[in-house]
Amino acid sequence: MKIYSFLRGGIRYTDTTVPPRDSSVTAFLPGLSIIPLVQHVGSKANPVVSIGDRVSEGMLIGRGQGLGSANIHATVPGRVVRTVSWKMAEGLTNDALVIKLDGSFDKLGRHEEIFPWQSLPPFELQRIIAEYGIVEMEGSGRPVSDMFYSLRSAKDPVSLVVRCVFDDPWLAADYVLLRERLAAVAEGSRIAARAGRMGRIVLVFSRREKELAQLLFDSLARSEFPVTLVLAGSRYPQRNRRELEMVLRRFAVQEGIELGTILALGPATLAAIHDAVKLKKPILSRYVAVGGSAIKKPQVMKVRIGTRIGEIFAECGGFVDKPRRIGSGSPLLGRAVVDMDEPVIKTSFAIFAFLSGQLGDSGRNKCTGCGECRAVCPVGLDPEILYKYMNGSENRDSRTGRAAECHGCGCCEVVCPSRLPLSTSIIRSALMGN
Repeated sequence: MKIYSFLRGGIRYTDTTVPPRDSSVTAFLPGLSIIPLVQHVGSKANPVVSIGDRVSEGMLIGRGQGLGSANIHATVPGRVVRTVSWKMAEGLTNDALVIKLDGSFDKLGRHEEIFPWQSLPPFELQRIIAEYGIVEMEGSGRPVSDMFYSLRSAKDPVSLVVRCVFDDPWLAADYVLLRERLAAVAEGSRIAARAGRMGRIVLVFSRREKELAQLLFDSLARSEFPVTLVLAGSRYPQRNRRELEMVLRRFAVQEGIELGTILALGPATLAAIHDAVKLKKPILSRYVAVGGSAIKKPQVMKVRIGTRIGEIFAECGGFVDKPRRIGSGSPLLGRAVVDMDEPVIKTSFAIFAFLSGQLGDSGRNKCTGCGECRAVCPVGLDPEILYKYMNGSENRDSRTGRAAECHGCGCCEVVCPSRLPLSTSIIRSALMGN
């Protein structure tokens, strides 16, 4: 089977400190859960409970307000004991409800009631997905209902792309989830395709995951939608929207298939869609890859939303030594964690703690002009020139006007021998309009 890949740049990204991808372990239930009212791209959800109120597992505690905002649910039963606020690394403020664990669970350990969905119309499926606060869990946290809404104006056919491209080793949690919940991902794909009035389901897998790809393809073989399998390269950043669409458009031309508008969702999001529609269950927990050179026992864990990051590290044996960098998400694009009491949220697919000498370490040197950053840029930019212009050591020319084309994949920072914050600086400058 032909392998499709983007044509220019990219890197083979490896990291020996990621957890193994063989299985997951279930984290302990937290005594105190910190449930942020912002776990999505839009404005914070409006709290509908107060201090002292009792809540049940899965109960609505925050109502989304407008586009980009999503409903928030209690992930454990108990009592709301206080509210907290904190500054995140980006300078934004987040508010949260603190729930003290108490009482019986309505979902955990109980027989799950199955709700038939096959006869439901698309608008009702979308309503359920919105009601249970389902967001894009592998990305920025955009509400899935908003993504479906944006398709209403599409004049051409729409294809659901099941994005299973593991070009970053820190996607280990998504990989384990797909293996352990493959049937849920398959049915979630069918539900999403029905809700979005899709014409086709396209499975895009890394070339190294042929067996897993075939299992998912076989699970969807009797689907009411035509199913297509595409094998893509595993060079980073293959899963980025630009590079993914580039591959799919080439595939469509060569195979004579009309894809039309593309909506890409990952395994965690599709499993959450399944749980919302078929089990009437919001996002209560998620798979998280916990690792880094400072962690004694890296592992993939199933963690309740609201569990504090410090507790998760403790369950992995704690630190081998004082970490120099702690973050959430992939080290390539993730954000710094400034407080170990920060909780796991819907989009927390990985958390890491590094000793010195790893990606993102400080100790920068001057640019050597080696050209490595130019060689790996998938957009064809010159990160060296852009960085020097932004720091006042280079005059503006036609190349510096292309900063807005950078999509922040971070390839240039990975290969830079001087450890310069190339991609970070370029993105920041583009946002400021420089």
